[in-house]
Amino acid sequence: MRTGEPLPAVGEVLASLATGLWHWDTATGLVTVDAEAARLLGLPRHETVLTEAQTRARLHPVDWNEITGVIQLAVAESTLAEVRIRIMDDQGRVVRVVRSRSKPSFDPVRKAYELIGTLQEVTEPTPGTPAGRTAVTGDWRRSREAFLLDAGRALAEARSTEEVLRVAAALSMPGFSPDGLAVFGVEGDRLTIIGHHGQQPGDESPFTQMSLHTDYPAAEVVRTGRAVYLSSPEQYKERYPLTWPMAAQFGRHSWAFLPLTVAGRTMGAWMAAFAYPVAFTPDERSVLTTVARMLAQALTRAGAAETQRELTDGLQRSMLPTLGPEIPGMTLAARYIPTGGGLQVGGDWYDMIPLPRGRFALVIGDVQGHDVRAAGLMGQLRIAVRAYAAEGHRPDAVLSRASGFFHGLAATDGGGAGAGSDPRFATCLYIEVDPVTGVLETARAGHLDPAIRMADGTVLVRATAGGLPLGIDPDADYPTTRLGLEPGEALMLCTDGLLETGGHDLDTGWRRVRKTLETHEGDLEELADALVQAVHGPSSHHTTGPLADRREDDIAVLLLCRQGAGGCGPDTAVVPARQPVRRSMLTVAQAEPERIAAARQQLRELLHDWTCEDQVDSAVLLVSETLTNVLVHTDADALLVAEVTGAPGERRLRIEVSDTGDDLPHLRSPGELASSGRGLVLIELLAETWGVAPRGKGKSIWFELSEPDTP
Repeated sequence: MRTGEPLPAVGEVLASLATGLWHWDTATGLVTVDAEAARLLGLPRHETVLTEAQTRARLHPVDWNEITGVIQLAVAESTLAEVRIRIMDDQGRVVRVVRSRSKPSFDPVRKAYELIGTLQEVTEPTPGTPAGRTAVTGDWRRSREAFLLDAGRALAEARSTEEVLRVAAALSMPGFSPDGLAVFGVEGDRLTIIGHHGQQPGDESPFTQMSLHTDYPAAEVVRTGRAVYLSSPEQYKERYPLTWPMAAQFGRHSWAFLPLTVAGRTMGAWMAAFAYPVAFTPDERSVLTTVARMLAQALTRAGAAETQRELTDGLQRSMLPTLGPEIPGMTLAARYIPTGGGLQVGGDWYDMIPLPRGRFALVIGDVQGHDVRAAGLMGQLRIAVRAYAAEGHRPDAVLSRASGFFHGLAATDGGGAGAGSDPRFATCLYIEVDPVTGVLETARAGHLDPAIRMADGTVLVRATAGGLPLGIDPDADYPTTRLGLEPGEALMLCTDGLLETGGHDLDTGWRRVRKTLETHEGDLEELADALVQAVHGPSSHHTTGPLADRREDDIAVLLLCRQGAGGCGPDTAVVPARQPVRRSMLTVAQAEPERIAAARQQLRELLHDWTCEDQVDSAVLLVSETLTNVLVHTDADALLVAEVTGAPGERRLRIEVSDTGDDLPHLRSPGELASSGRGLVLIELLAETWGVAPRGKGKSIWFELSEPDTP
């Protein structure tokens, strides 16, 4: 060839180099070969199209299996596929060895592989050399050591028995791959089938509940702990004549039965069956033995994990109650979400306890810790609270008795407060509900305050009187706070896991949850799901808190809705003609003057969208004055009721403070240096209307403000 002449065709160049071309499309199942490739395959020397079956008949069965594995791996690794293939004649003899180099691709639309490559004859490797023991070569091809590493990683990541079996069925062993697998277990003195692959459903029936004394390879492996290798049907029939008819129906040519041994105990057997003869060389037996050991360990781990999940699921179901029968006029919803790691049940719990005269109690609590002991203490404490409530005790008495019980329980359990190296305590919120009036009587032991979403979507945290967590002081007192739940309002009780998950503290976590409460539209079950999604769903990744610690905790949420207009339940309640938009109640005891600050904060939250800030300041000042007058001039507790009615822009605020004192307040003219007597003067100046009303036993002082049209 001289310079400047055109280059010859690619086919002519390849033919001169004794190199053939072939094309395989798995979608059509056809293999196209040129004349040189046809010659290398032992066919007449001209271009032809073969089916996969015709092509497979010309190749060694081991090499055909390797080709399929090599193609998948080359596509995954975006590299060339290089395979050494033995060409067989009609008598099953190797006539030549060729090397195929190709660049396979995968079509995701057709879900098919397409391969275009070359075939070139190579020298047959010397028997006994490393190259002679495998048909696959190439720099990218994984060695058997790499295969075992990959297999070990895949089996270690399997978390259930089903996943372990799926991984085992997908293993492509280097140089030989079984087309049938079965894993046998042992129950008593009989074999069981844990799982199988490569057989039709129901084919395992003759092998289940087979006695270990049966003349069957798997039974012998379990009895002796030694592997059994059968290279041919004749060898199988000669060694196990009684069970050979059961195995003959599957048409296999070689079998390997290996023991599944863990800690010196044979827990079952693994069968690998081959559709072609396998000699089971020492190298092949080594690979099978290693895979069997890894499979046994993976099955043991998966079994232990499944047992733990079943145990914790059962424990969770038994400890977390159902919400009981439907309550007229009320809707309930609850969620319990265990933390992601460790034991899937912890110390959080909730309960709904039926009480006499149609009333019921809601309880939510959290035992310190996230372990088996916390779960056990939680179960016992829950039963004790139910028992005390069923005896008819008031909320404060229920928690007082529960605190004494838990103190003694934790002490005898090995870690009472001050009685051991691992003291435990529990927080709890107990609410007695009257579904007819909507009155809530609450007692709190170190737990989070409840929150109420009003009918217009405004969310308020209801400050309640509280005491020490349960178990710290066996003689602790727990004052009672009375709240009101109006038609259309929803009550939320939760544990701190709902707020603090995702690096949040109580303040930032509450802002995240409050936004969900205010913006959600739907029934109570959907609201419960939305609260959990706000913490654990995809949106939680965009609302992480300021803390570097991203620890998780159990979450318990309990929701109660009083059905009514604009609420989260069916509008079945009778709505009064003067339906309050918002209503808040708060008790201030003589011994708790600090709750006046909570009353001021609660009133500001109630009036968060009031158009006139000056009026809000005036209302807060007057509430502070009226509550202080009750605590200073009487020996009674004060009850604050704040109510907002009407549409925005024309709303009316009514504040009423009641007490059981007999002396009625009256206007005075305090001197310049007087230290008291200005409360009613301020009400006269700042309120639109006001008054004092006797209440039989006690009295109430009230005042009203009207919202202006413009700010």
